[in-house]
Order: sequence, then structure tokens, then C-alpha cells
Amino acid sequence: MEKQKKLLIFILTIGIFGILNTEMGVIGLLPSIADHFNVSISTAGLTVSLFAIAIAISGPTMPLLFSGIDRKKVMLLVLGVFVLGNIVSIFITNFTILLTVRILLGLFHPIYCSMAFTAAASSVSKEEAPKAVSKVFIGVSAGIVAGVPIASFIDSAVSYEMAMVFFAIVNGLVFIGTLIFVPSMPVEERLSYGTQLAVLKKSVTWLSIVTVILLNSAVFGVYSYFADFLKTVTNMSPNAISLTLFIFGGANMIGNIVAGKLLTHNAVKSVVFFPLSLVVVYIILFFTGQFPVPMAIITFIWGILAGGIMANINQYLIASAAPEAPDFANGLFISSCNVGTTLGAAAGGLFISQMGTPYVLLVGVLSLGLSFITILLRNYMPQWTLYRSNGGV
Repeated sequence: MEKQKKLLIFILTIGIFGILNTEMGVIGLLPSIADHFNVSISTAGLTVSLFAIAIAISGPTMPLLFSGIDRKKVMLLVLGVFVLGNIVSIFITNFTILLTVRILLGLFHPIYCSMAFTAAASSVSKEEAPKAVSKVFIGVSAGIVAGVPIASFIDSAVSYEMAMVFFAIVNGLVFIGTLIFVPSMPVEERLSYGTQLAVLKKSVTWLSIVTVILLNSAVFGVYSYFADFLKTVTNMSPNAISLTLFIFGGANMIGNIVAGKLLTHNAVKSVVFFPLSLVVVYIILFFTGQFPVPMAIITFIWGILAGGIMANINQYLIASAAPEAPDFANGLFISSCNVGTTLGAAAGGLFISQMGTPYVLLVGVLSLGLSFITILLRNYMPQWTLYRSNGGV
């Protein structure tokens, strides 16, 4: 039984990697996409942005629609769609059709991810659930960290089409592994749509959503422009920038392991102290940004906090706010993350245009300050509600 649980979590982790690889790997292909379809690089970027918008829109809805169906069948459906979508992308010659395929994949993306988190959590005891979910999050980090350089390498070494073949192969292998090794996962108690949507009536759900948006904004408002920060502030060479970004990505994976232990042993304290810890990191970054060695060290610490730990905290916040509707809650989590990333990147660009690249860190500090307030409100809301119900003012 224990081996089966480990195999399930491993397959879910690789599955998440395959899905995120399809989403993020295209970033490394944008120059080739622009050449291949004879469009500008900014137009080619729509393959990334429209994919993200589709995720944000479908995050709360698609997992809800599929929540009553056997999770294994639904995950096979999504993996099949991704395999087919990647195969079709190999032969597409019209850019509009490519965008249509990317939007379709973006709509299905949250279904697999939300169910993977739910399946991992339900495969172990309630106390061990954060640790199981943190292991699946390694697939998220790997997809983000490895997806771009792997796709870029295949593209430069062979061709754009072969990079798409790689995406299809990864998803195809996971499809086969899921078909053979993952047991049937029927929904024991099917929840009505109304019951699941009822979680939106709870203030703690909305506070959790706002907190996740702010935390993601705090990280990706800075990380979106980190390469530019390393170039203009730290004066790093292109190779040194690549190495520093790799350090950040590797630290993400370590952060997932750390997060699982923190949330298992003391979730409330971990959540409260997280934004304070990240504020300290951003302050140090601001004052040491021009020095390469300290920059590399603090980037490693930032990667542990901002990548692995934050992602797990975000999932925990919304999942624990709506435990009665886990698939819908995970969909809300995915959508909230994408909204936060979009808002953070926009705010970061505004700060840079008005104040200069070093001040992009203010986006992170301000977002973290607001998230600390919402975290405190979320944590003390049950006591506050009880106080009011007992006649308190």
C-alpha cells in the first residue's frame, strides 16, 4: 500500500511537470515561433499570455464541472488533450490556429492540476497531506525551471517542431503511466455545484483568495524582471544571469521539501512569518543588488522562500479555507495565482518605468505588507466571528 501511494505521488508529480512544461516551455521557443509563423516577438508572446488568461478563467469553473467524475478518467482525458494538442502544434502553419490550441490547453490545465493536488492529499492522512502536496509541487517547480531551458536547447539543437515532440512525449508517458499504474479514483460523495459554490459565501475563502493574489504578486512582480535586474543593477554577464536563474530554480525544489515539513508541523506560524521573511530578503536584495556574490547567496534563499514555500502556502490557504470542496478550492488556487502573477508583472513594469529597475522590489514589499494584514485577518476571523455571535461589538 505504501509503495502504491509513493508511485501515485510520483506519477502525479511527473504529470504536473508535463502540464507545466507545455505551459512554460514555450517561453524558450518564442524567437523560433516568431520566425516560424512570421510574426513579431510580442505577438509570439500571446502563446504564453493567452494560455495564462485561459487558466485564470477556467481555474474556478472547469474543475467544478468535472468534480463528480472518477479522477483517473478525468486526468486521462486532460493528458490525452495535451498529447493531441502538442502533436497538432507540430504541424500547424497558421498562427491563429496555434493560439486556439494554446487557449484550449489552458482551459484544461487547471483540471489536472487541481485533481492532482486533491488526489495527493487524499492518498495520505490529513496530517500528512501538506507533505504529499509539497512533493507534487516539485513537478510545478521542475516544469517552470527545466521547461524553458530544455525546450530552448532542443529548439536550438534540432528544431521548433522537435521541442513540441518533447512536450508530447512527456505527456504521453504520463498518460501511459496513469492508465497502467494509477488506480480508479471514483468520487465517494459527489458534491452538488451549489454546495461547492457555497464556499464563496465564506469570508475566509475570499480573504484566502486575496492573500494568494498578493503573495503571487509579491514574488512575480519582482521575478518577472529579475533578469533585467541582474543585468542593469548587478551588471552580470548573460552566462552569469543564466546561472543565477538556475540557482533560483533549484532552490524552488528545495523549498517544496521544506514547505511540506513546515506546514505539517506548524502551518499557522509558517504562514504568518512567511511575508515577514520575504520582506527581509527584498530589503537585503535592494542594498546588496550590485554585488554578484551576495546576490547569488540571497537569490538561493529567495528561491527557497518565493518558489517552493510560497506555492505550498498558497495552496494550503485556499484548500484549508474550503476543505468541503477540494477540487473547486484547488481551481480557485490556480486561478488566484495567475491573477496575482498578471497584476504583479503589470505593477512591476509600472514601478520600473517610473522609478527605475532597483525599485521593482517595492512591488514585493508593498504586496507582502498587504498580505500580512490579510493573513492576520484570516487567522483571527474564526475568533472574531465567535465573539460577535456571543454579543461582542
